[in-house]
Amino acid sequence: MIRILAFLAVVFALAAGASWIADRPGAVAFDWLGYHVETSMTVALVALLVFVVVVLVVWSILVALWRSPRRLRHYFVRSRRERGRNALSRGLVAVGAGDLRLARRYMTEARRAVPHDPATRLLEAQTAQLAGDRAGARAAFEAMLEREETRLLGLRGLFVEATREGAAEAAHSYAERAAREAPALPWAASALFEQAAAARQFDRAIELLSRNAGARLVEKPRARRLKAVLLTARALELEAGDPELARAMALEAHSLAPDLEPAAAVAGRLLTRNGEVRKATKVVEATWKRSPHPELAETYAAIRPGDSARDRLKRMRALAALSPRHVEGELAVAHAAIEAREFETARGLLRTVLETRPSQRACLLMADLEEAEFGAGGRMREWLGRAVNAPRDPVWTADGYVSEHWGPISPVTGRLDAFEWKVPVEALDAPSAPVVDEALFGPPPAPPAPAALVPAAAASASPAVATGPVPPAAAVAPGTPPDVPRPRPASESATASPSEAEPFSLSHPPDDPGPDFDEDDLTTTSAAKVAARS
Repeated sequence: MIRILAFLAVVFALAAGASWIADRPGAVAFDWLGYHVETSMTVALVALLVFVVVVLVVWSILVALWRSPRRLRHYFVRSRRERGRNALSRGLVAVGAGDLRLARRYMTEARRAVPHDPATRLLEAQTAQLAGDRAGARAAFEAMLEREETRLLGLRGLFVEATREGAAEAAHSYAERAAREAPALPWAASALFEQAAAARQFDRAIELLSRNAGARLVEKPRARRLKAVLLTARALELEAGDPELARAMALEAHSLAPDLEPAAAVAGRLLTRNGEVRKATKVVEATWKRSPHPELAETYAAIRPGDSARDRLKRMRALAALSPRHVEGELAVAHAAIEAREFETARGLLRTVLETRPSQRACLLMADLEEAEFGAGGRMREWLGRAVNAPRDPVWTADGYVSEHWGPISPVTGRLDAFEWKVPVEALDAPSAPVVDEALFGPPPAPPAPAALVPAAAASASPAVATGPVPPAAAVAPGTPPDVPRPRPASESATASPSEAEPFSLSHPPDDPGPDFDEDDLTTTSAAKVAARS
């Protein structure tokens, strides 16, 4: 629309000018080279306009001829660059698709067309990585260090290669150099932080984490969680040597992450040691409401060291009430009830747990209950056997590694905050057996009464055995020694005459001592219990 209006405006201006000249006629005359030229004003103006146009056209042609070599050179450069960029894009796509043959082909084209392009170096390095040529990849990345615009890319590639080869010191050196070049570079800052945490340099890791959080390289919730983990790890290290500093770190960790159970547990222990019972109670209760944990229950039970078993049971009931119907609370109360010898309470709680969420720990507590109430017996061994096949309890796991205690970093990958409280992966062919048996919750059967010892004199009332001739089989063969007198079996004692009857001797125990255990049985029972607990 604008072009049309501009064209109409030009046409209107020309028409107006022509009309103005036509209304004012005149003549133009000049002498040049012996010629006298005389014409009208209109013709003179048109001739002048044509002359200007011809001059401009000739000038343009001359300028084009003058600039043609440079323009031709620029054309070939643009064409080669276009081919190079096309080869680079196709080569990167081939690398992403895993086509090594095409990647090498386009890499060669790009190297011929645009040898100094940064993307060409990147394509060379990625093609070498795809081919498994570690030396070639390192050479390509090292070549990038020579140019400022590709230096950070080269450091990144060298860091990745060093990490893959397990060269921790070299990787740390590349990350540190990149951080000096660009302090806000995310991968370098993250690498330095992870390396400090994996090396258990927790103070250094906390400093780097604060710097990264200030540069907004880490989100605030994640930074708070990681700092709490690092402070908890440091508090665990200082718990025995510097309890004051450890207590301050544990409390700060608890304030940053109230749901972090190890932070609350170590803070509760240190506060209890310092006599701050009320504060320790609040810390443990705050975390228990968010995530009940057996270590928290153990810490809560020991807040008042001088309390009796019944006082601990009362306290555990109050703690369990903060998270009603949670299995950890029920197990904690059951354990305290066993210690307080309130066996019916413990039995009822454990029965509820075993009927709804059976686990090895519940079966082991039932074994402890049977042992505490009735002593080591068959019922205790039965629960130990059921614990072996019962579903597993939650444990601290990190990258498939199972640990009895929490840790700040994974021993497998070195990742920070990797441990989780969860049930480990069960084997697909794990044996399954019913855990709950109604007969096991009732009182144990009474042991059988021992058989009465009948005096030998009472056996004289039995009818005498008829005597007769000795069978031939009973005759003594020649050369056979005479029979050695031996004790008579119980069946023969009834045939003894009153004069031969003797009272039963109690100087030696009977062959079957009954339900009591000997040392081997007790050793076997203890070994089975230890194996089930492990």
